[in-house]
Amino acid sequence: MKKIILLFLVALVCSALPVLAENKVYKAADLGVVPNTGKSMSGQMQKVIATIRTEMKKGDKAVLVLEKGRYDFHPQDAATRNYYVSNHDQPQPRPVGVPLEDLHDFVLDGQGAELVFHGRMMPLSLVRSTDCTLKDFSIDFENPQISQITIVESDAEKGITFTPAPWVKYRISDSGDFLSYGEGWTFRHQYGIAFEGDTRHIVYNTADLYCPIANVKQVGDNKFNVPGWKDQRLKAGTVLALRSWERPSPGIFLTHCVNTRLHNVKMHYAEGMGLLAQMSENIELDGFSVCLKGDDDARYFTTQADATHFSGCKGKITSVNGLYEGMMDDAINVHGTYLKVVRRIDDYTLEGRYMHSQAYGFDWGYKGDKVQFVRSNTMELLEGTNEVVEISPLDAVIKEQGSGMDGAKTFRIRFKKPVPAEVSDKDGYGIENLTWTPEVYFAHNTIRNNRARGTLFSTPRKVVVEHNLFDHTSGCAILLCGDCNGWFETGACRDVTIRHNRFVNSLTSQFQFTNAVISIYPEIPNLAGQNKLFHGGKKTAIRIEDNVFETFDAPILYAKSVDGLLFRNNNIVKNIDYKPFHWNKNQFLLQRVNNVEIEKIFYYRGASIAKEVKLSLSE
Repeated sequence: MKKIILLFLVALVCSALPVLAENKVYKAADLGVVPNTGKSMSGQMQKVIATIRTEMKKGDKAVLVLEKGRYDFHPQDAATRNYYVSNHDQPQPRPVGVPLEDLHDFVLDGQGAELVFHGRMMPLSLVRSTDCTLKDFSIDFENPQISQITIVESDAEKGITFTPAPWVKYRISDSGDFLSYGEGWTFRHQYGIAFEGDTRHIVYNTADLYCPIANVKQVGDNKFNVPGWKDQRLKAGTVLALRSWERPSPGIFLTHCVNTRLHNVKMHYAEGMGLLAQMSENIELDGFSVCLKGDDDARYFTTQADATHFSGCKGKITSVNGLYEGMMDDAINVHGTYLKVVRRIDDYTLEGRYMHSQAYGFDWGYKGDKVQFVRSNTMELLEGTNEVVEISPLDAVIKEQGSGMDGAKTFRIRFKKPVPAEVSDKDGYGIENLTWTPEVYFAHNTIRNNRARGTLFSTPRKVVVEHNLFDHTSGCAILLCGDCNGWFETGACRDVTIRHNRFVNSLTSQFQFTNAVISIYPEIPNLAGQNKLFHGGKKTAIRIEDNVFETFDAPILYAKSVDGLLFRNNNIVKNIDYKPFHWNKNQFLLQRVNNVEIEKIFYYRGASIAKEVKLSLSE
């Protein structure tokens, strides 16, 4: 009887334990974060987040609810953090408007709130957090570092006359340079991207424009003439986004997070990428967009670089129902980072180093991670894999935060098995972390009117790209790469499906890696010396099926160093929207490709037939 009573009491206690966990709802307005005041909410937002973190117990769920309206954030009262961010500049410390750190089962519900930032700052970070959701808000900057101007007149003799957009702050220097400025920044712009005023497409065959805005003369109210700037491609009504190459911070930064969801979040501007995620697992984007504020938005640009970027992540990345437009690079880029072997200490130990100036300072891997080695010159993978037994940073500069790897460029790595004898610092080898590589599902998105490329994938795990519209991406629409020589971005693609997509007039300009609408382009300095192919590895490893290509030019598919390529049941619709100009005159240009199948291609001409064939995309 005593045993039965004891079991009953244990069961009763256990059943009561979940009651201790709470679902807590915090209304930001009740805690001092109030919309439409014009005052900076940076400092007060820190206090609210600190309160939530303090009050949450293990098992609790918390929701922070914002009232609909505008919230301003300035750098002066913002939090400061030493974050090392992949593929960005590394200014430290960074002002952060909404620093979300060490949270679990947390929801930020914006209810349509507009978060507007000032100066140079990181709008939002989510760090060391699990099972968090960000939803229903937008991020923008009051005065973007990209400066927009409109061409009023383009004369072969008098030069170009332009007018700055109303929100652009500017002055003319004593030497006649056009300078734009804002809180904490001043730029003398020399490069820009040109958009057609009516369609918002990037102007045909312009790419990155050199804009010599010097010896400027004011010729009217808010109107300026540059006699030395002459470019007949820039007609009256052309809109230019004058930009720098700096990218200090993304709009949203995720690091060391697990199970993150972003629903109906809109990014209208960031001086870096829209979303940068690194060393995180399982990320879901649904309705996440890097976009203008509608068809009547006076701006023509969004982010300074990629819309979304995933570096050294794992699990599954899902991106659906998004709109990506006007950004200065890819809609999505998924990759890891090769460490270059800089020293062989013994048969089990190497030193590896981050090589690119915008990719260092964050964790590369951990004990137990699976790795492989690649020969940089030929991009050939060495046989077999190895396992990390121990990894330690040799030059970390910030050890009081994070994992102790902050700021590190070089790591000492000890492996479980002997490292192949040929791997050393003399012949050029890279180390790839296979554990931190994700599966990707990218579907039902629209990518349009952006610079450079549409999407970029470099992961050995399953990638599915389907039911997307690629509309005037200016460079190639899809790029599969791999590079252990420049950006040091891994790695080989093993299982890629590209189906039921519509491609409309890609390749209107020349950019790096844009050899065709779909470009499979690993960086291989010594292709002739390569014996083992890079991408693929099995029959039909890369499958391109049931797509519609509407194009004015020749190149559809470029592939280099691939084993297993299928191109089947695709429709090619030729139009006369632009004059063909691409150097690649081949529909299919293949270099060192094995096990390739190209079959059942359907050719059409004219806009009416294009409407018919694109119906198959919804099947």
